[in-house]
Amino acid sequence: MTDHIEDNQSIRDIPKPDRLPEYEIVRTERFIPKFAGFWTRFWAYVIDLLIVSSISGIFIKPVFRVLDIKISNPSFLLFSPYKVTLLILFLGYFALMTKVAGQTIGKMILGIKVVRQDGGKLTWGTILFREVIGRFISKLLTIPYLLVVFMPNKESLHDLFADTFVIHEQSFEREVIETRQERKGEELHAGTIV
Repeated sequence: MTDHIEDNQSIRDIPKPDRLPEYEIVRTERFIPKFAGFWTRFWAYVIDLLIVSSISGIFIKPVFRVLDIKISNPSFLLFSPYKVTLLILFLGYFALMTKVAGQTIGKMILGIKVVRQDGGKLTWGTILFREVIGRFISKLLTIPYLLVVFMPNKESLHDLFADTFVIHEQSFEREVIETRQERKGEELHAGTIV
């Protein structure tokens, strides 16, 4: 055993670096909410459309039939009174459910919800831009819904209007952040007694 210690170089013989690196890399981890992707949002939207259609079929269509108001013939700019009422129901459903619960029934079933980017509470202004103006434009054009596929935080056009995200309620992603930090003091060399 003593032969092994004597054969090794002494600590004093190891060359010392002239200068220590000025920076060191510090890795920190944090957990961020997982953003809801296209298919999760799509199926939640389909569920919500089924709910709005059911409400329309149970409550609105019978009223129009009883009052003998035509459902299919548009009277003004290709919009019939039934279509306008259905649009108001559609936008009202999304606006009220999102304001009250932060999510629609379809989002509740799939475990996703709408949150503001700054983490604050959803306001009526945010709801107006997201669920009424943004969703109306998205519904007319359909293509803005596809932005979810290409955006880094999986936002659609109405999310961009209102500065919101759609996140999974109980899922988080680990994010590793590497930062360069200036060294504070000198590193002790091997064998130094403090």
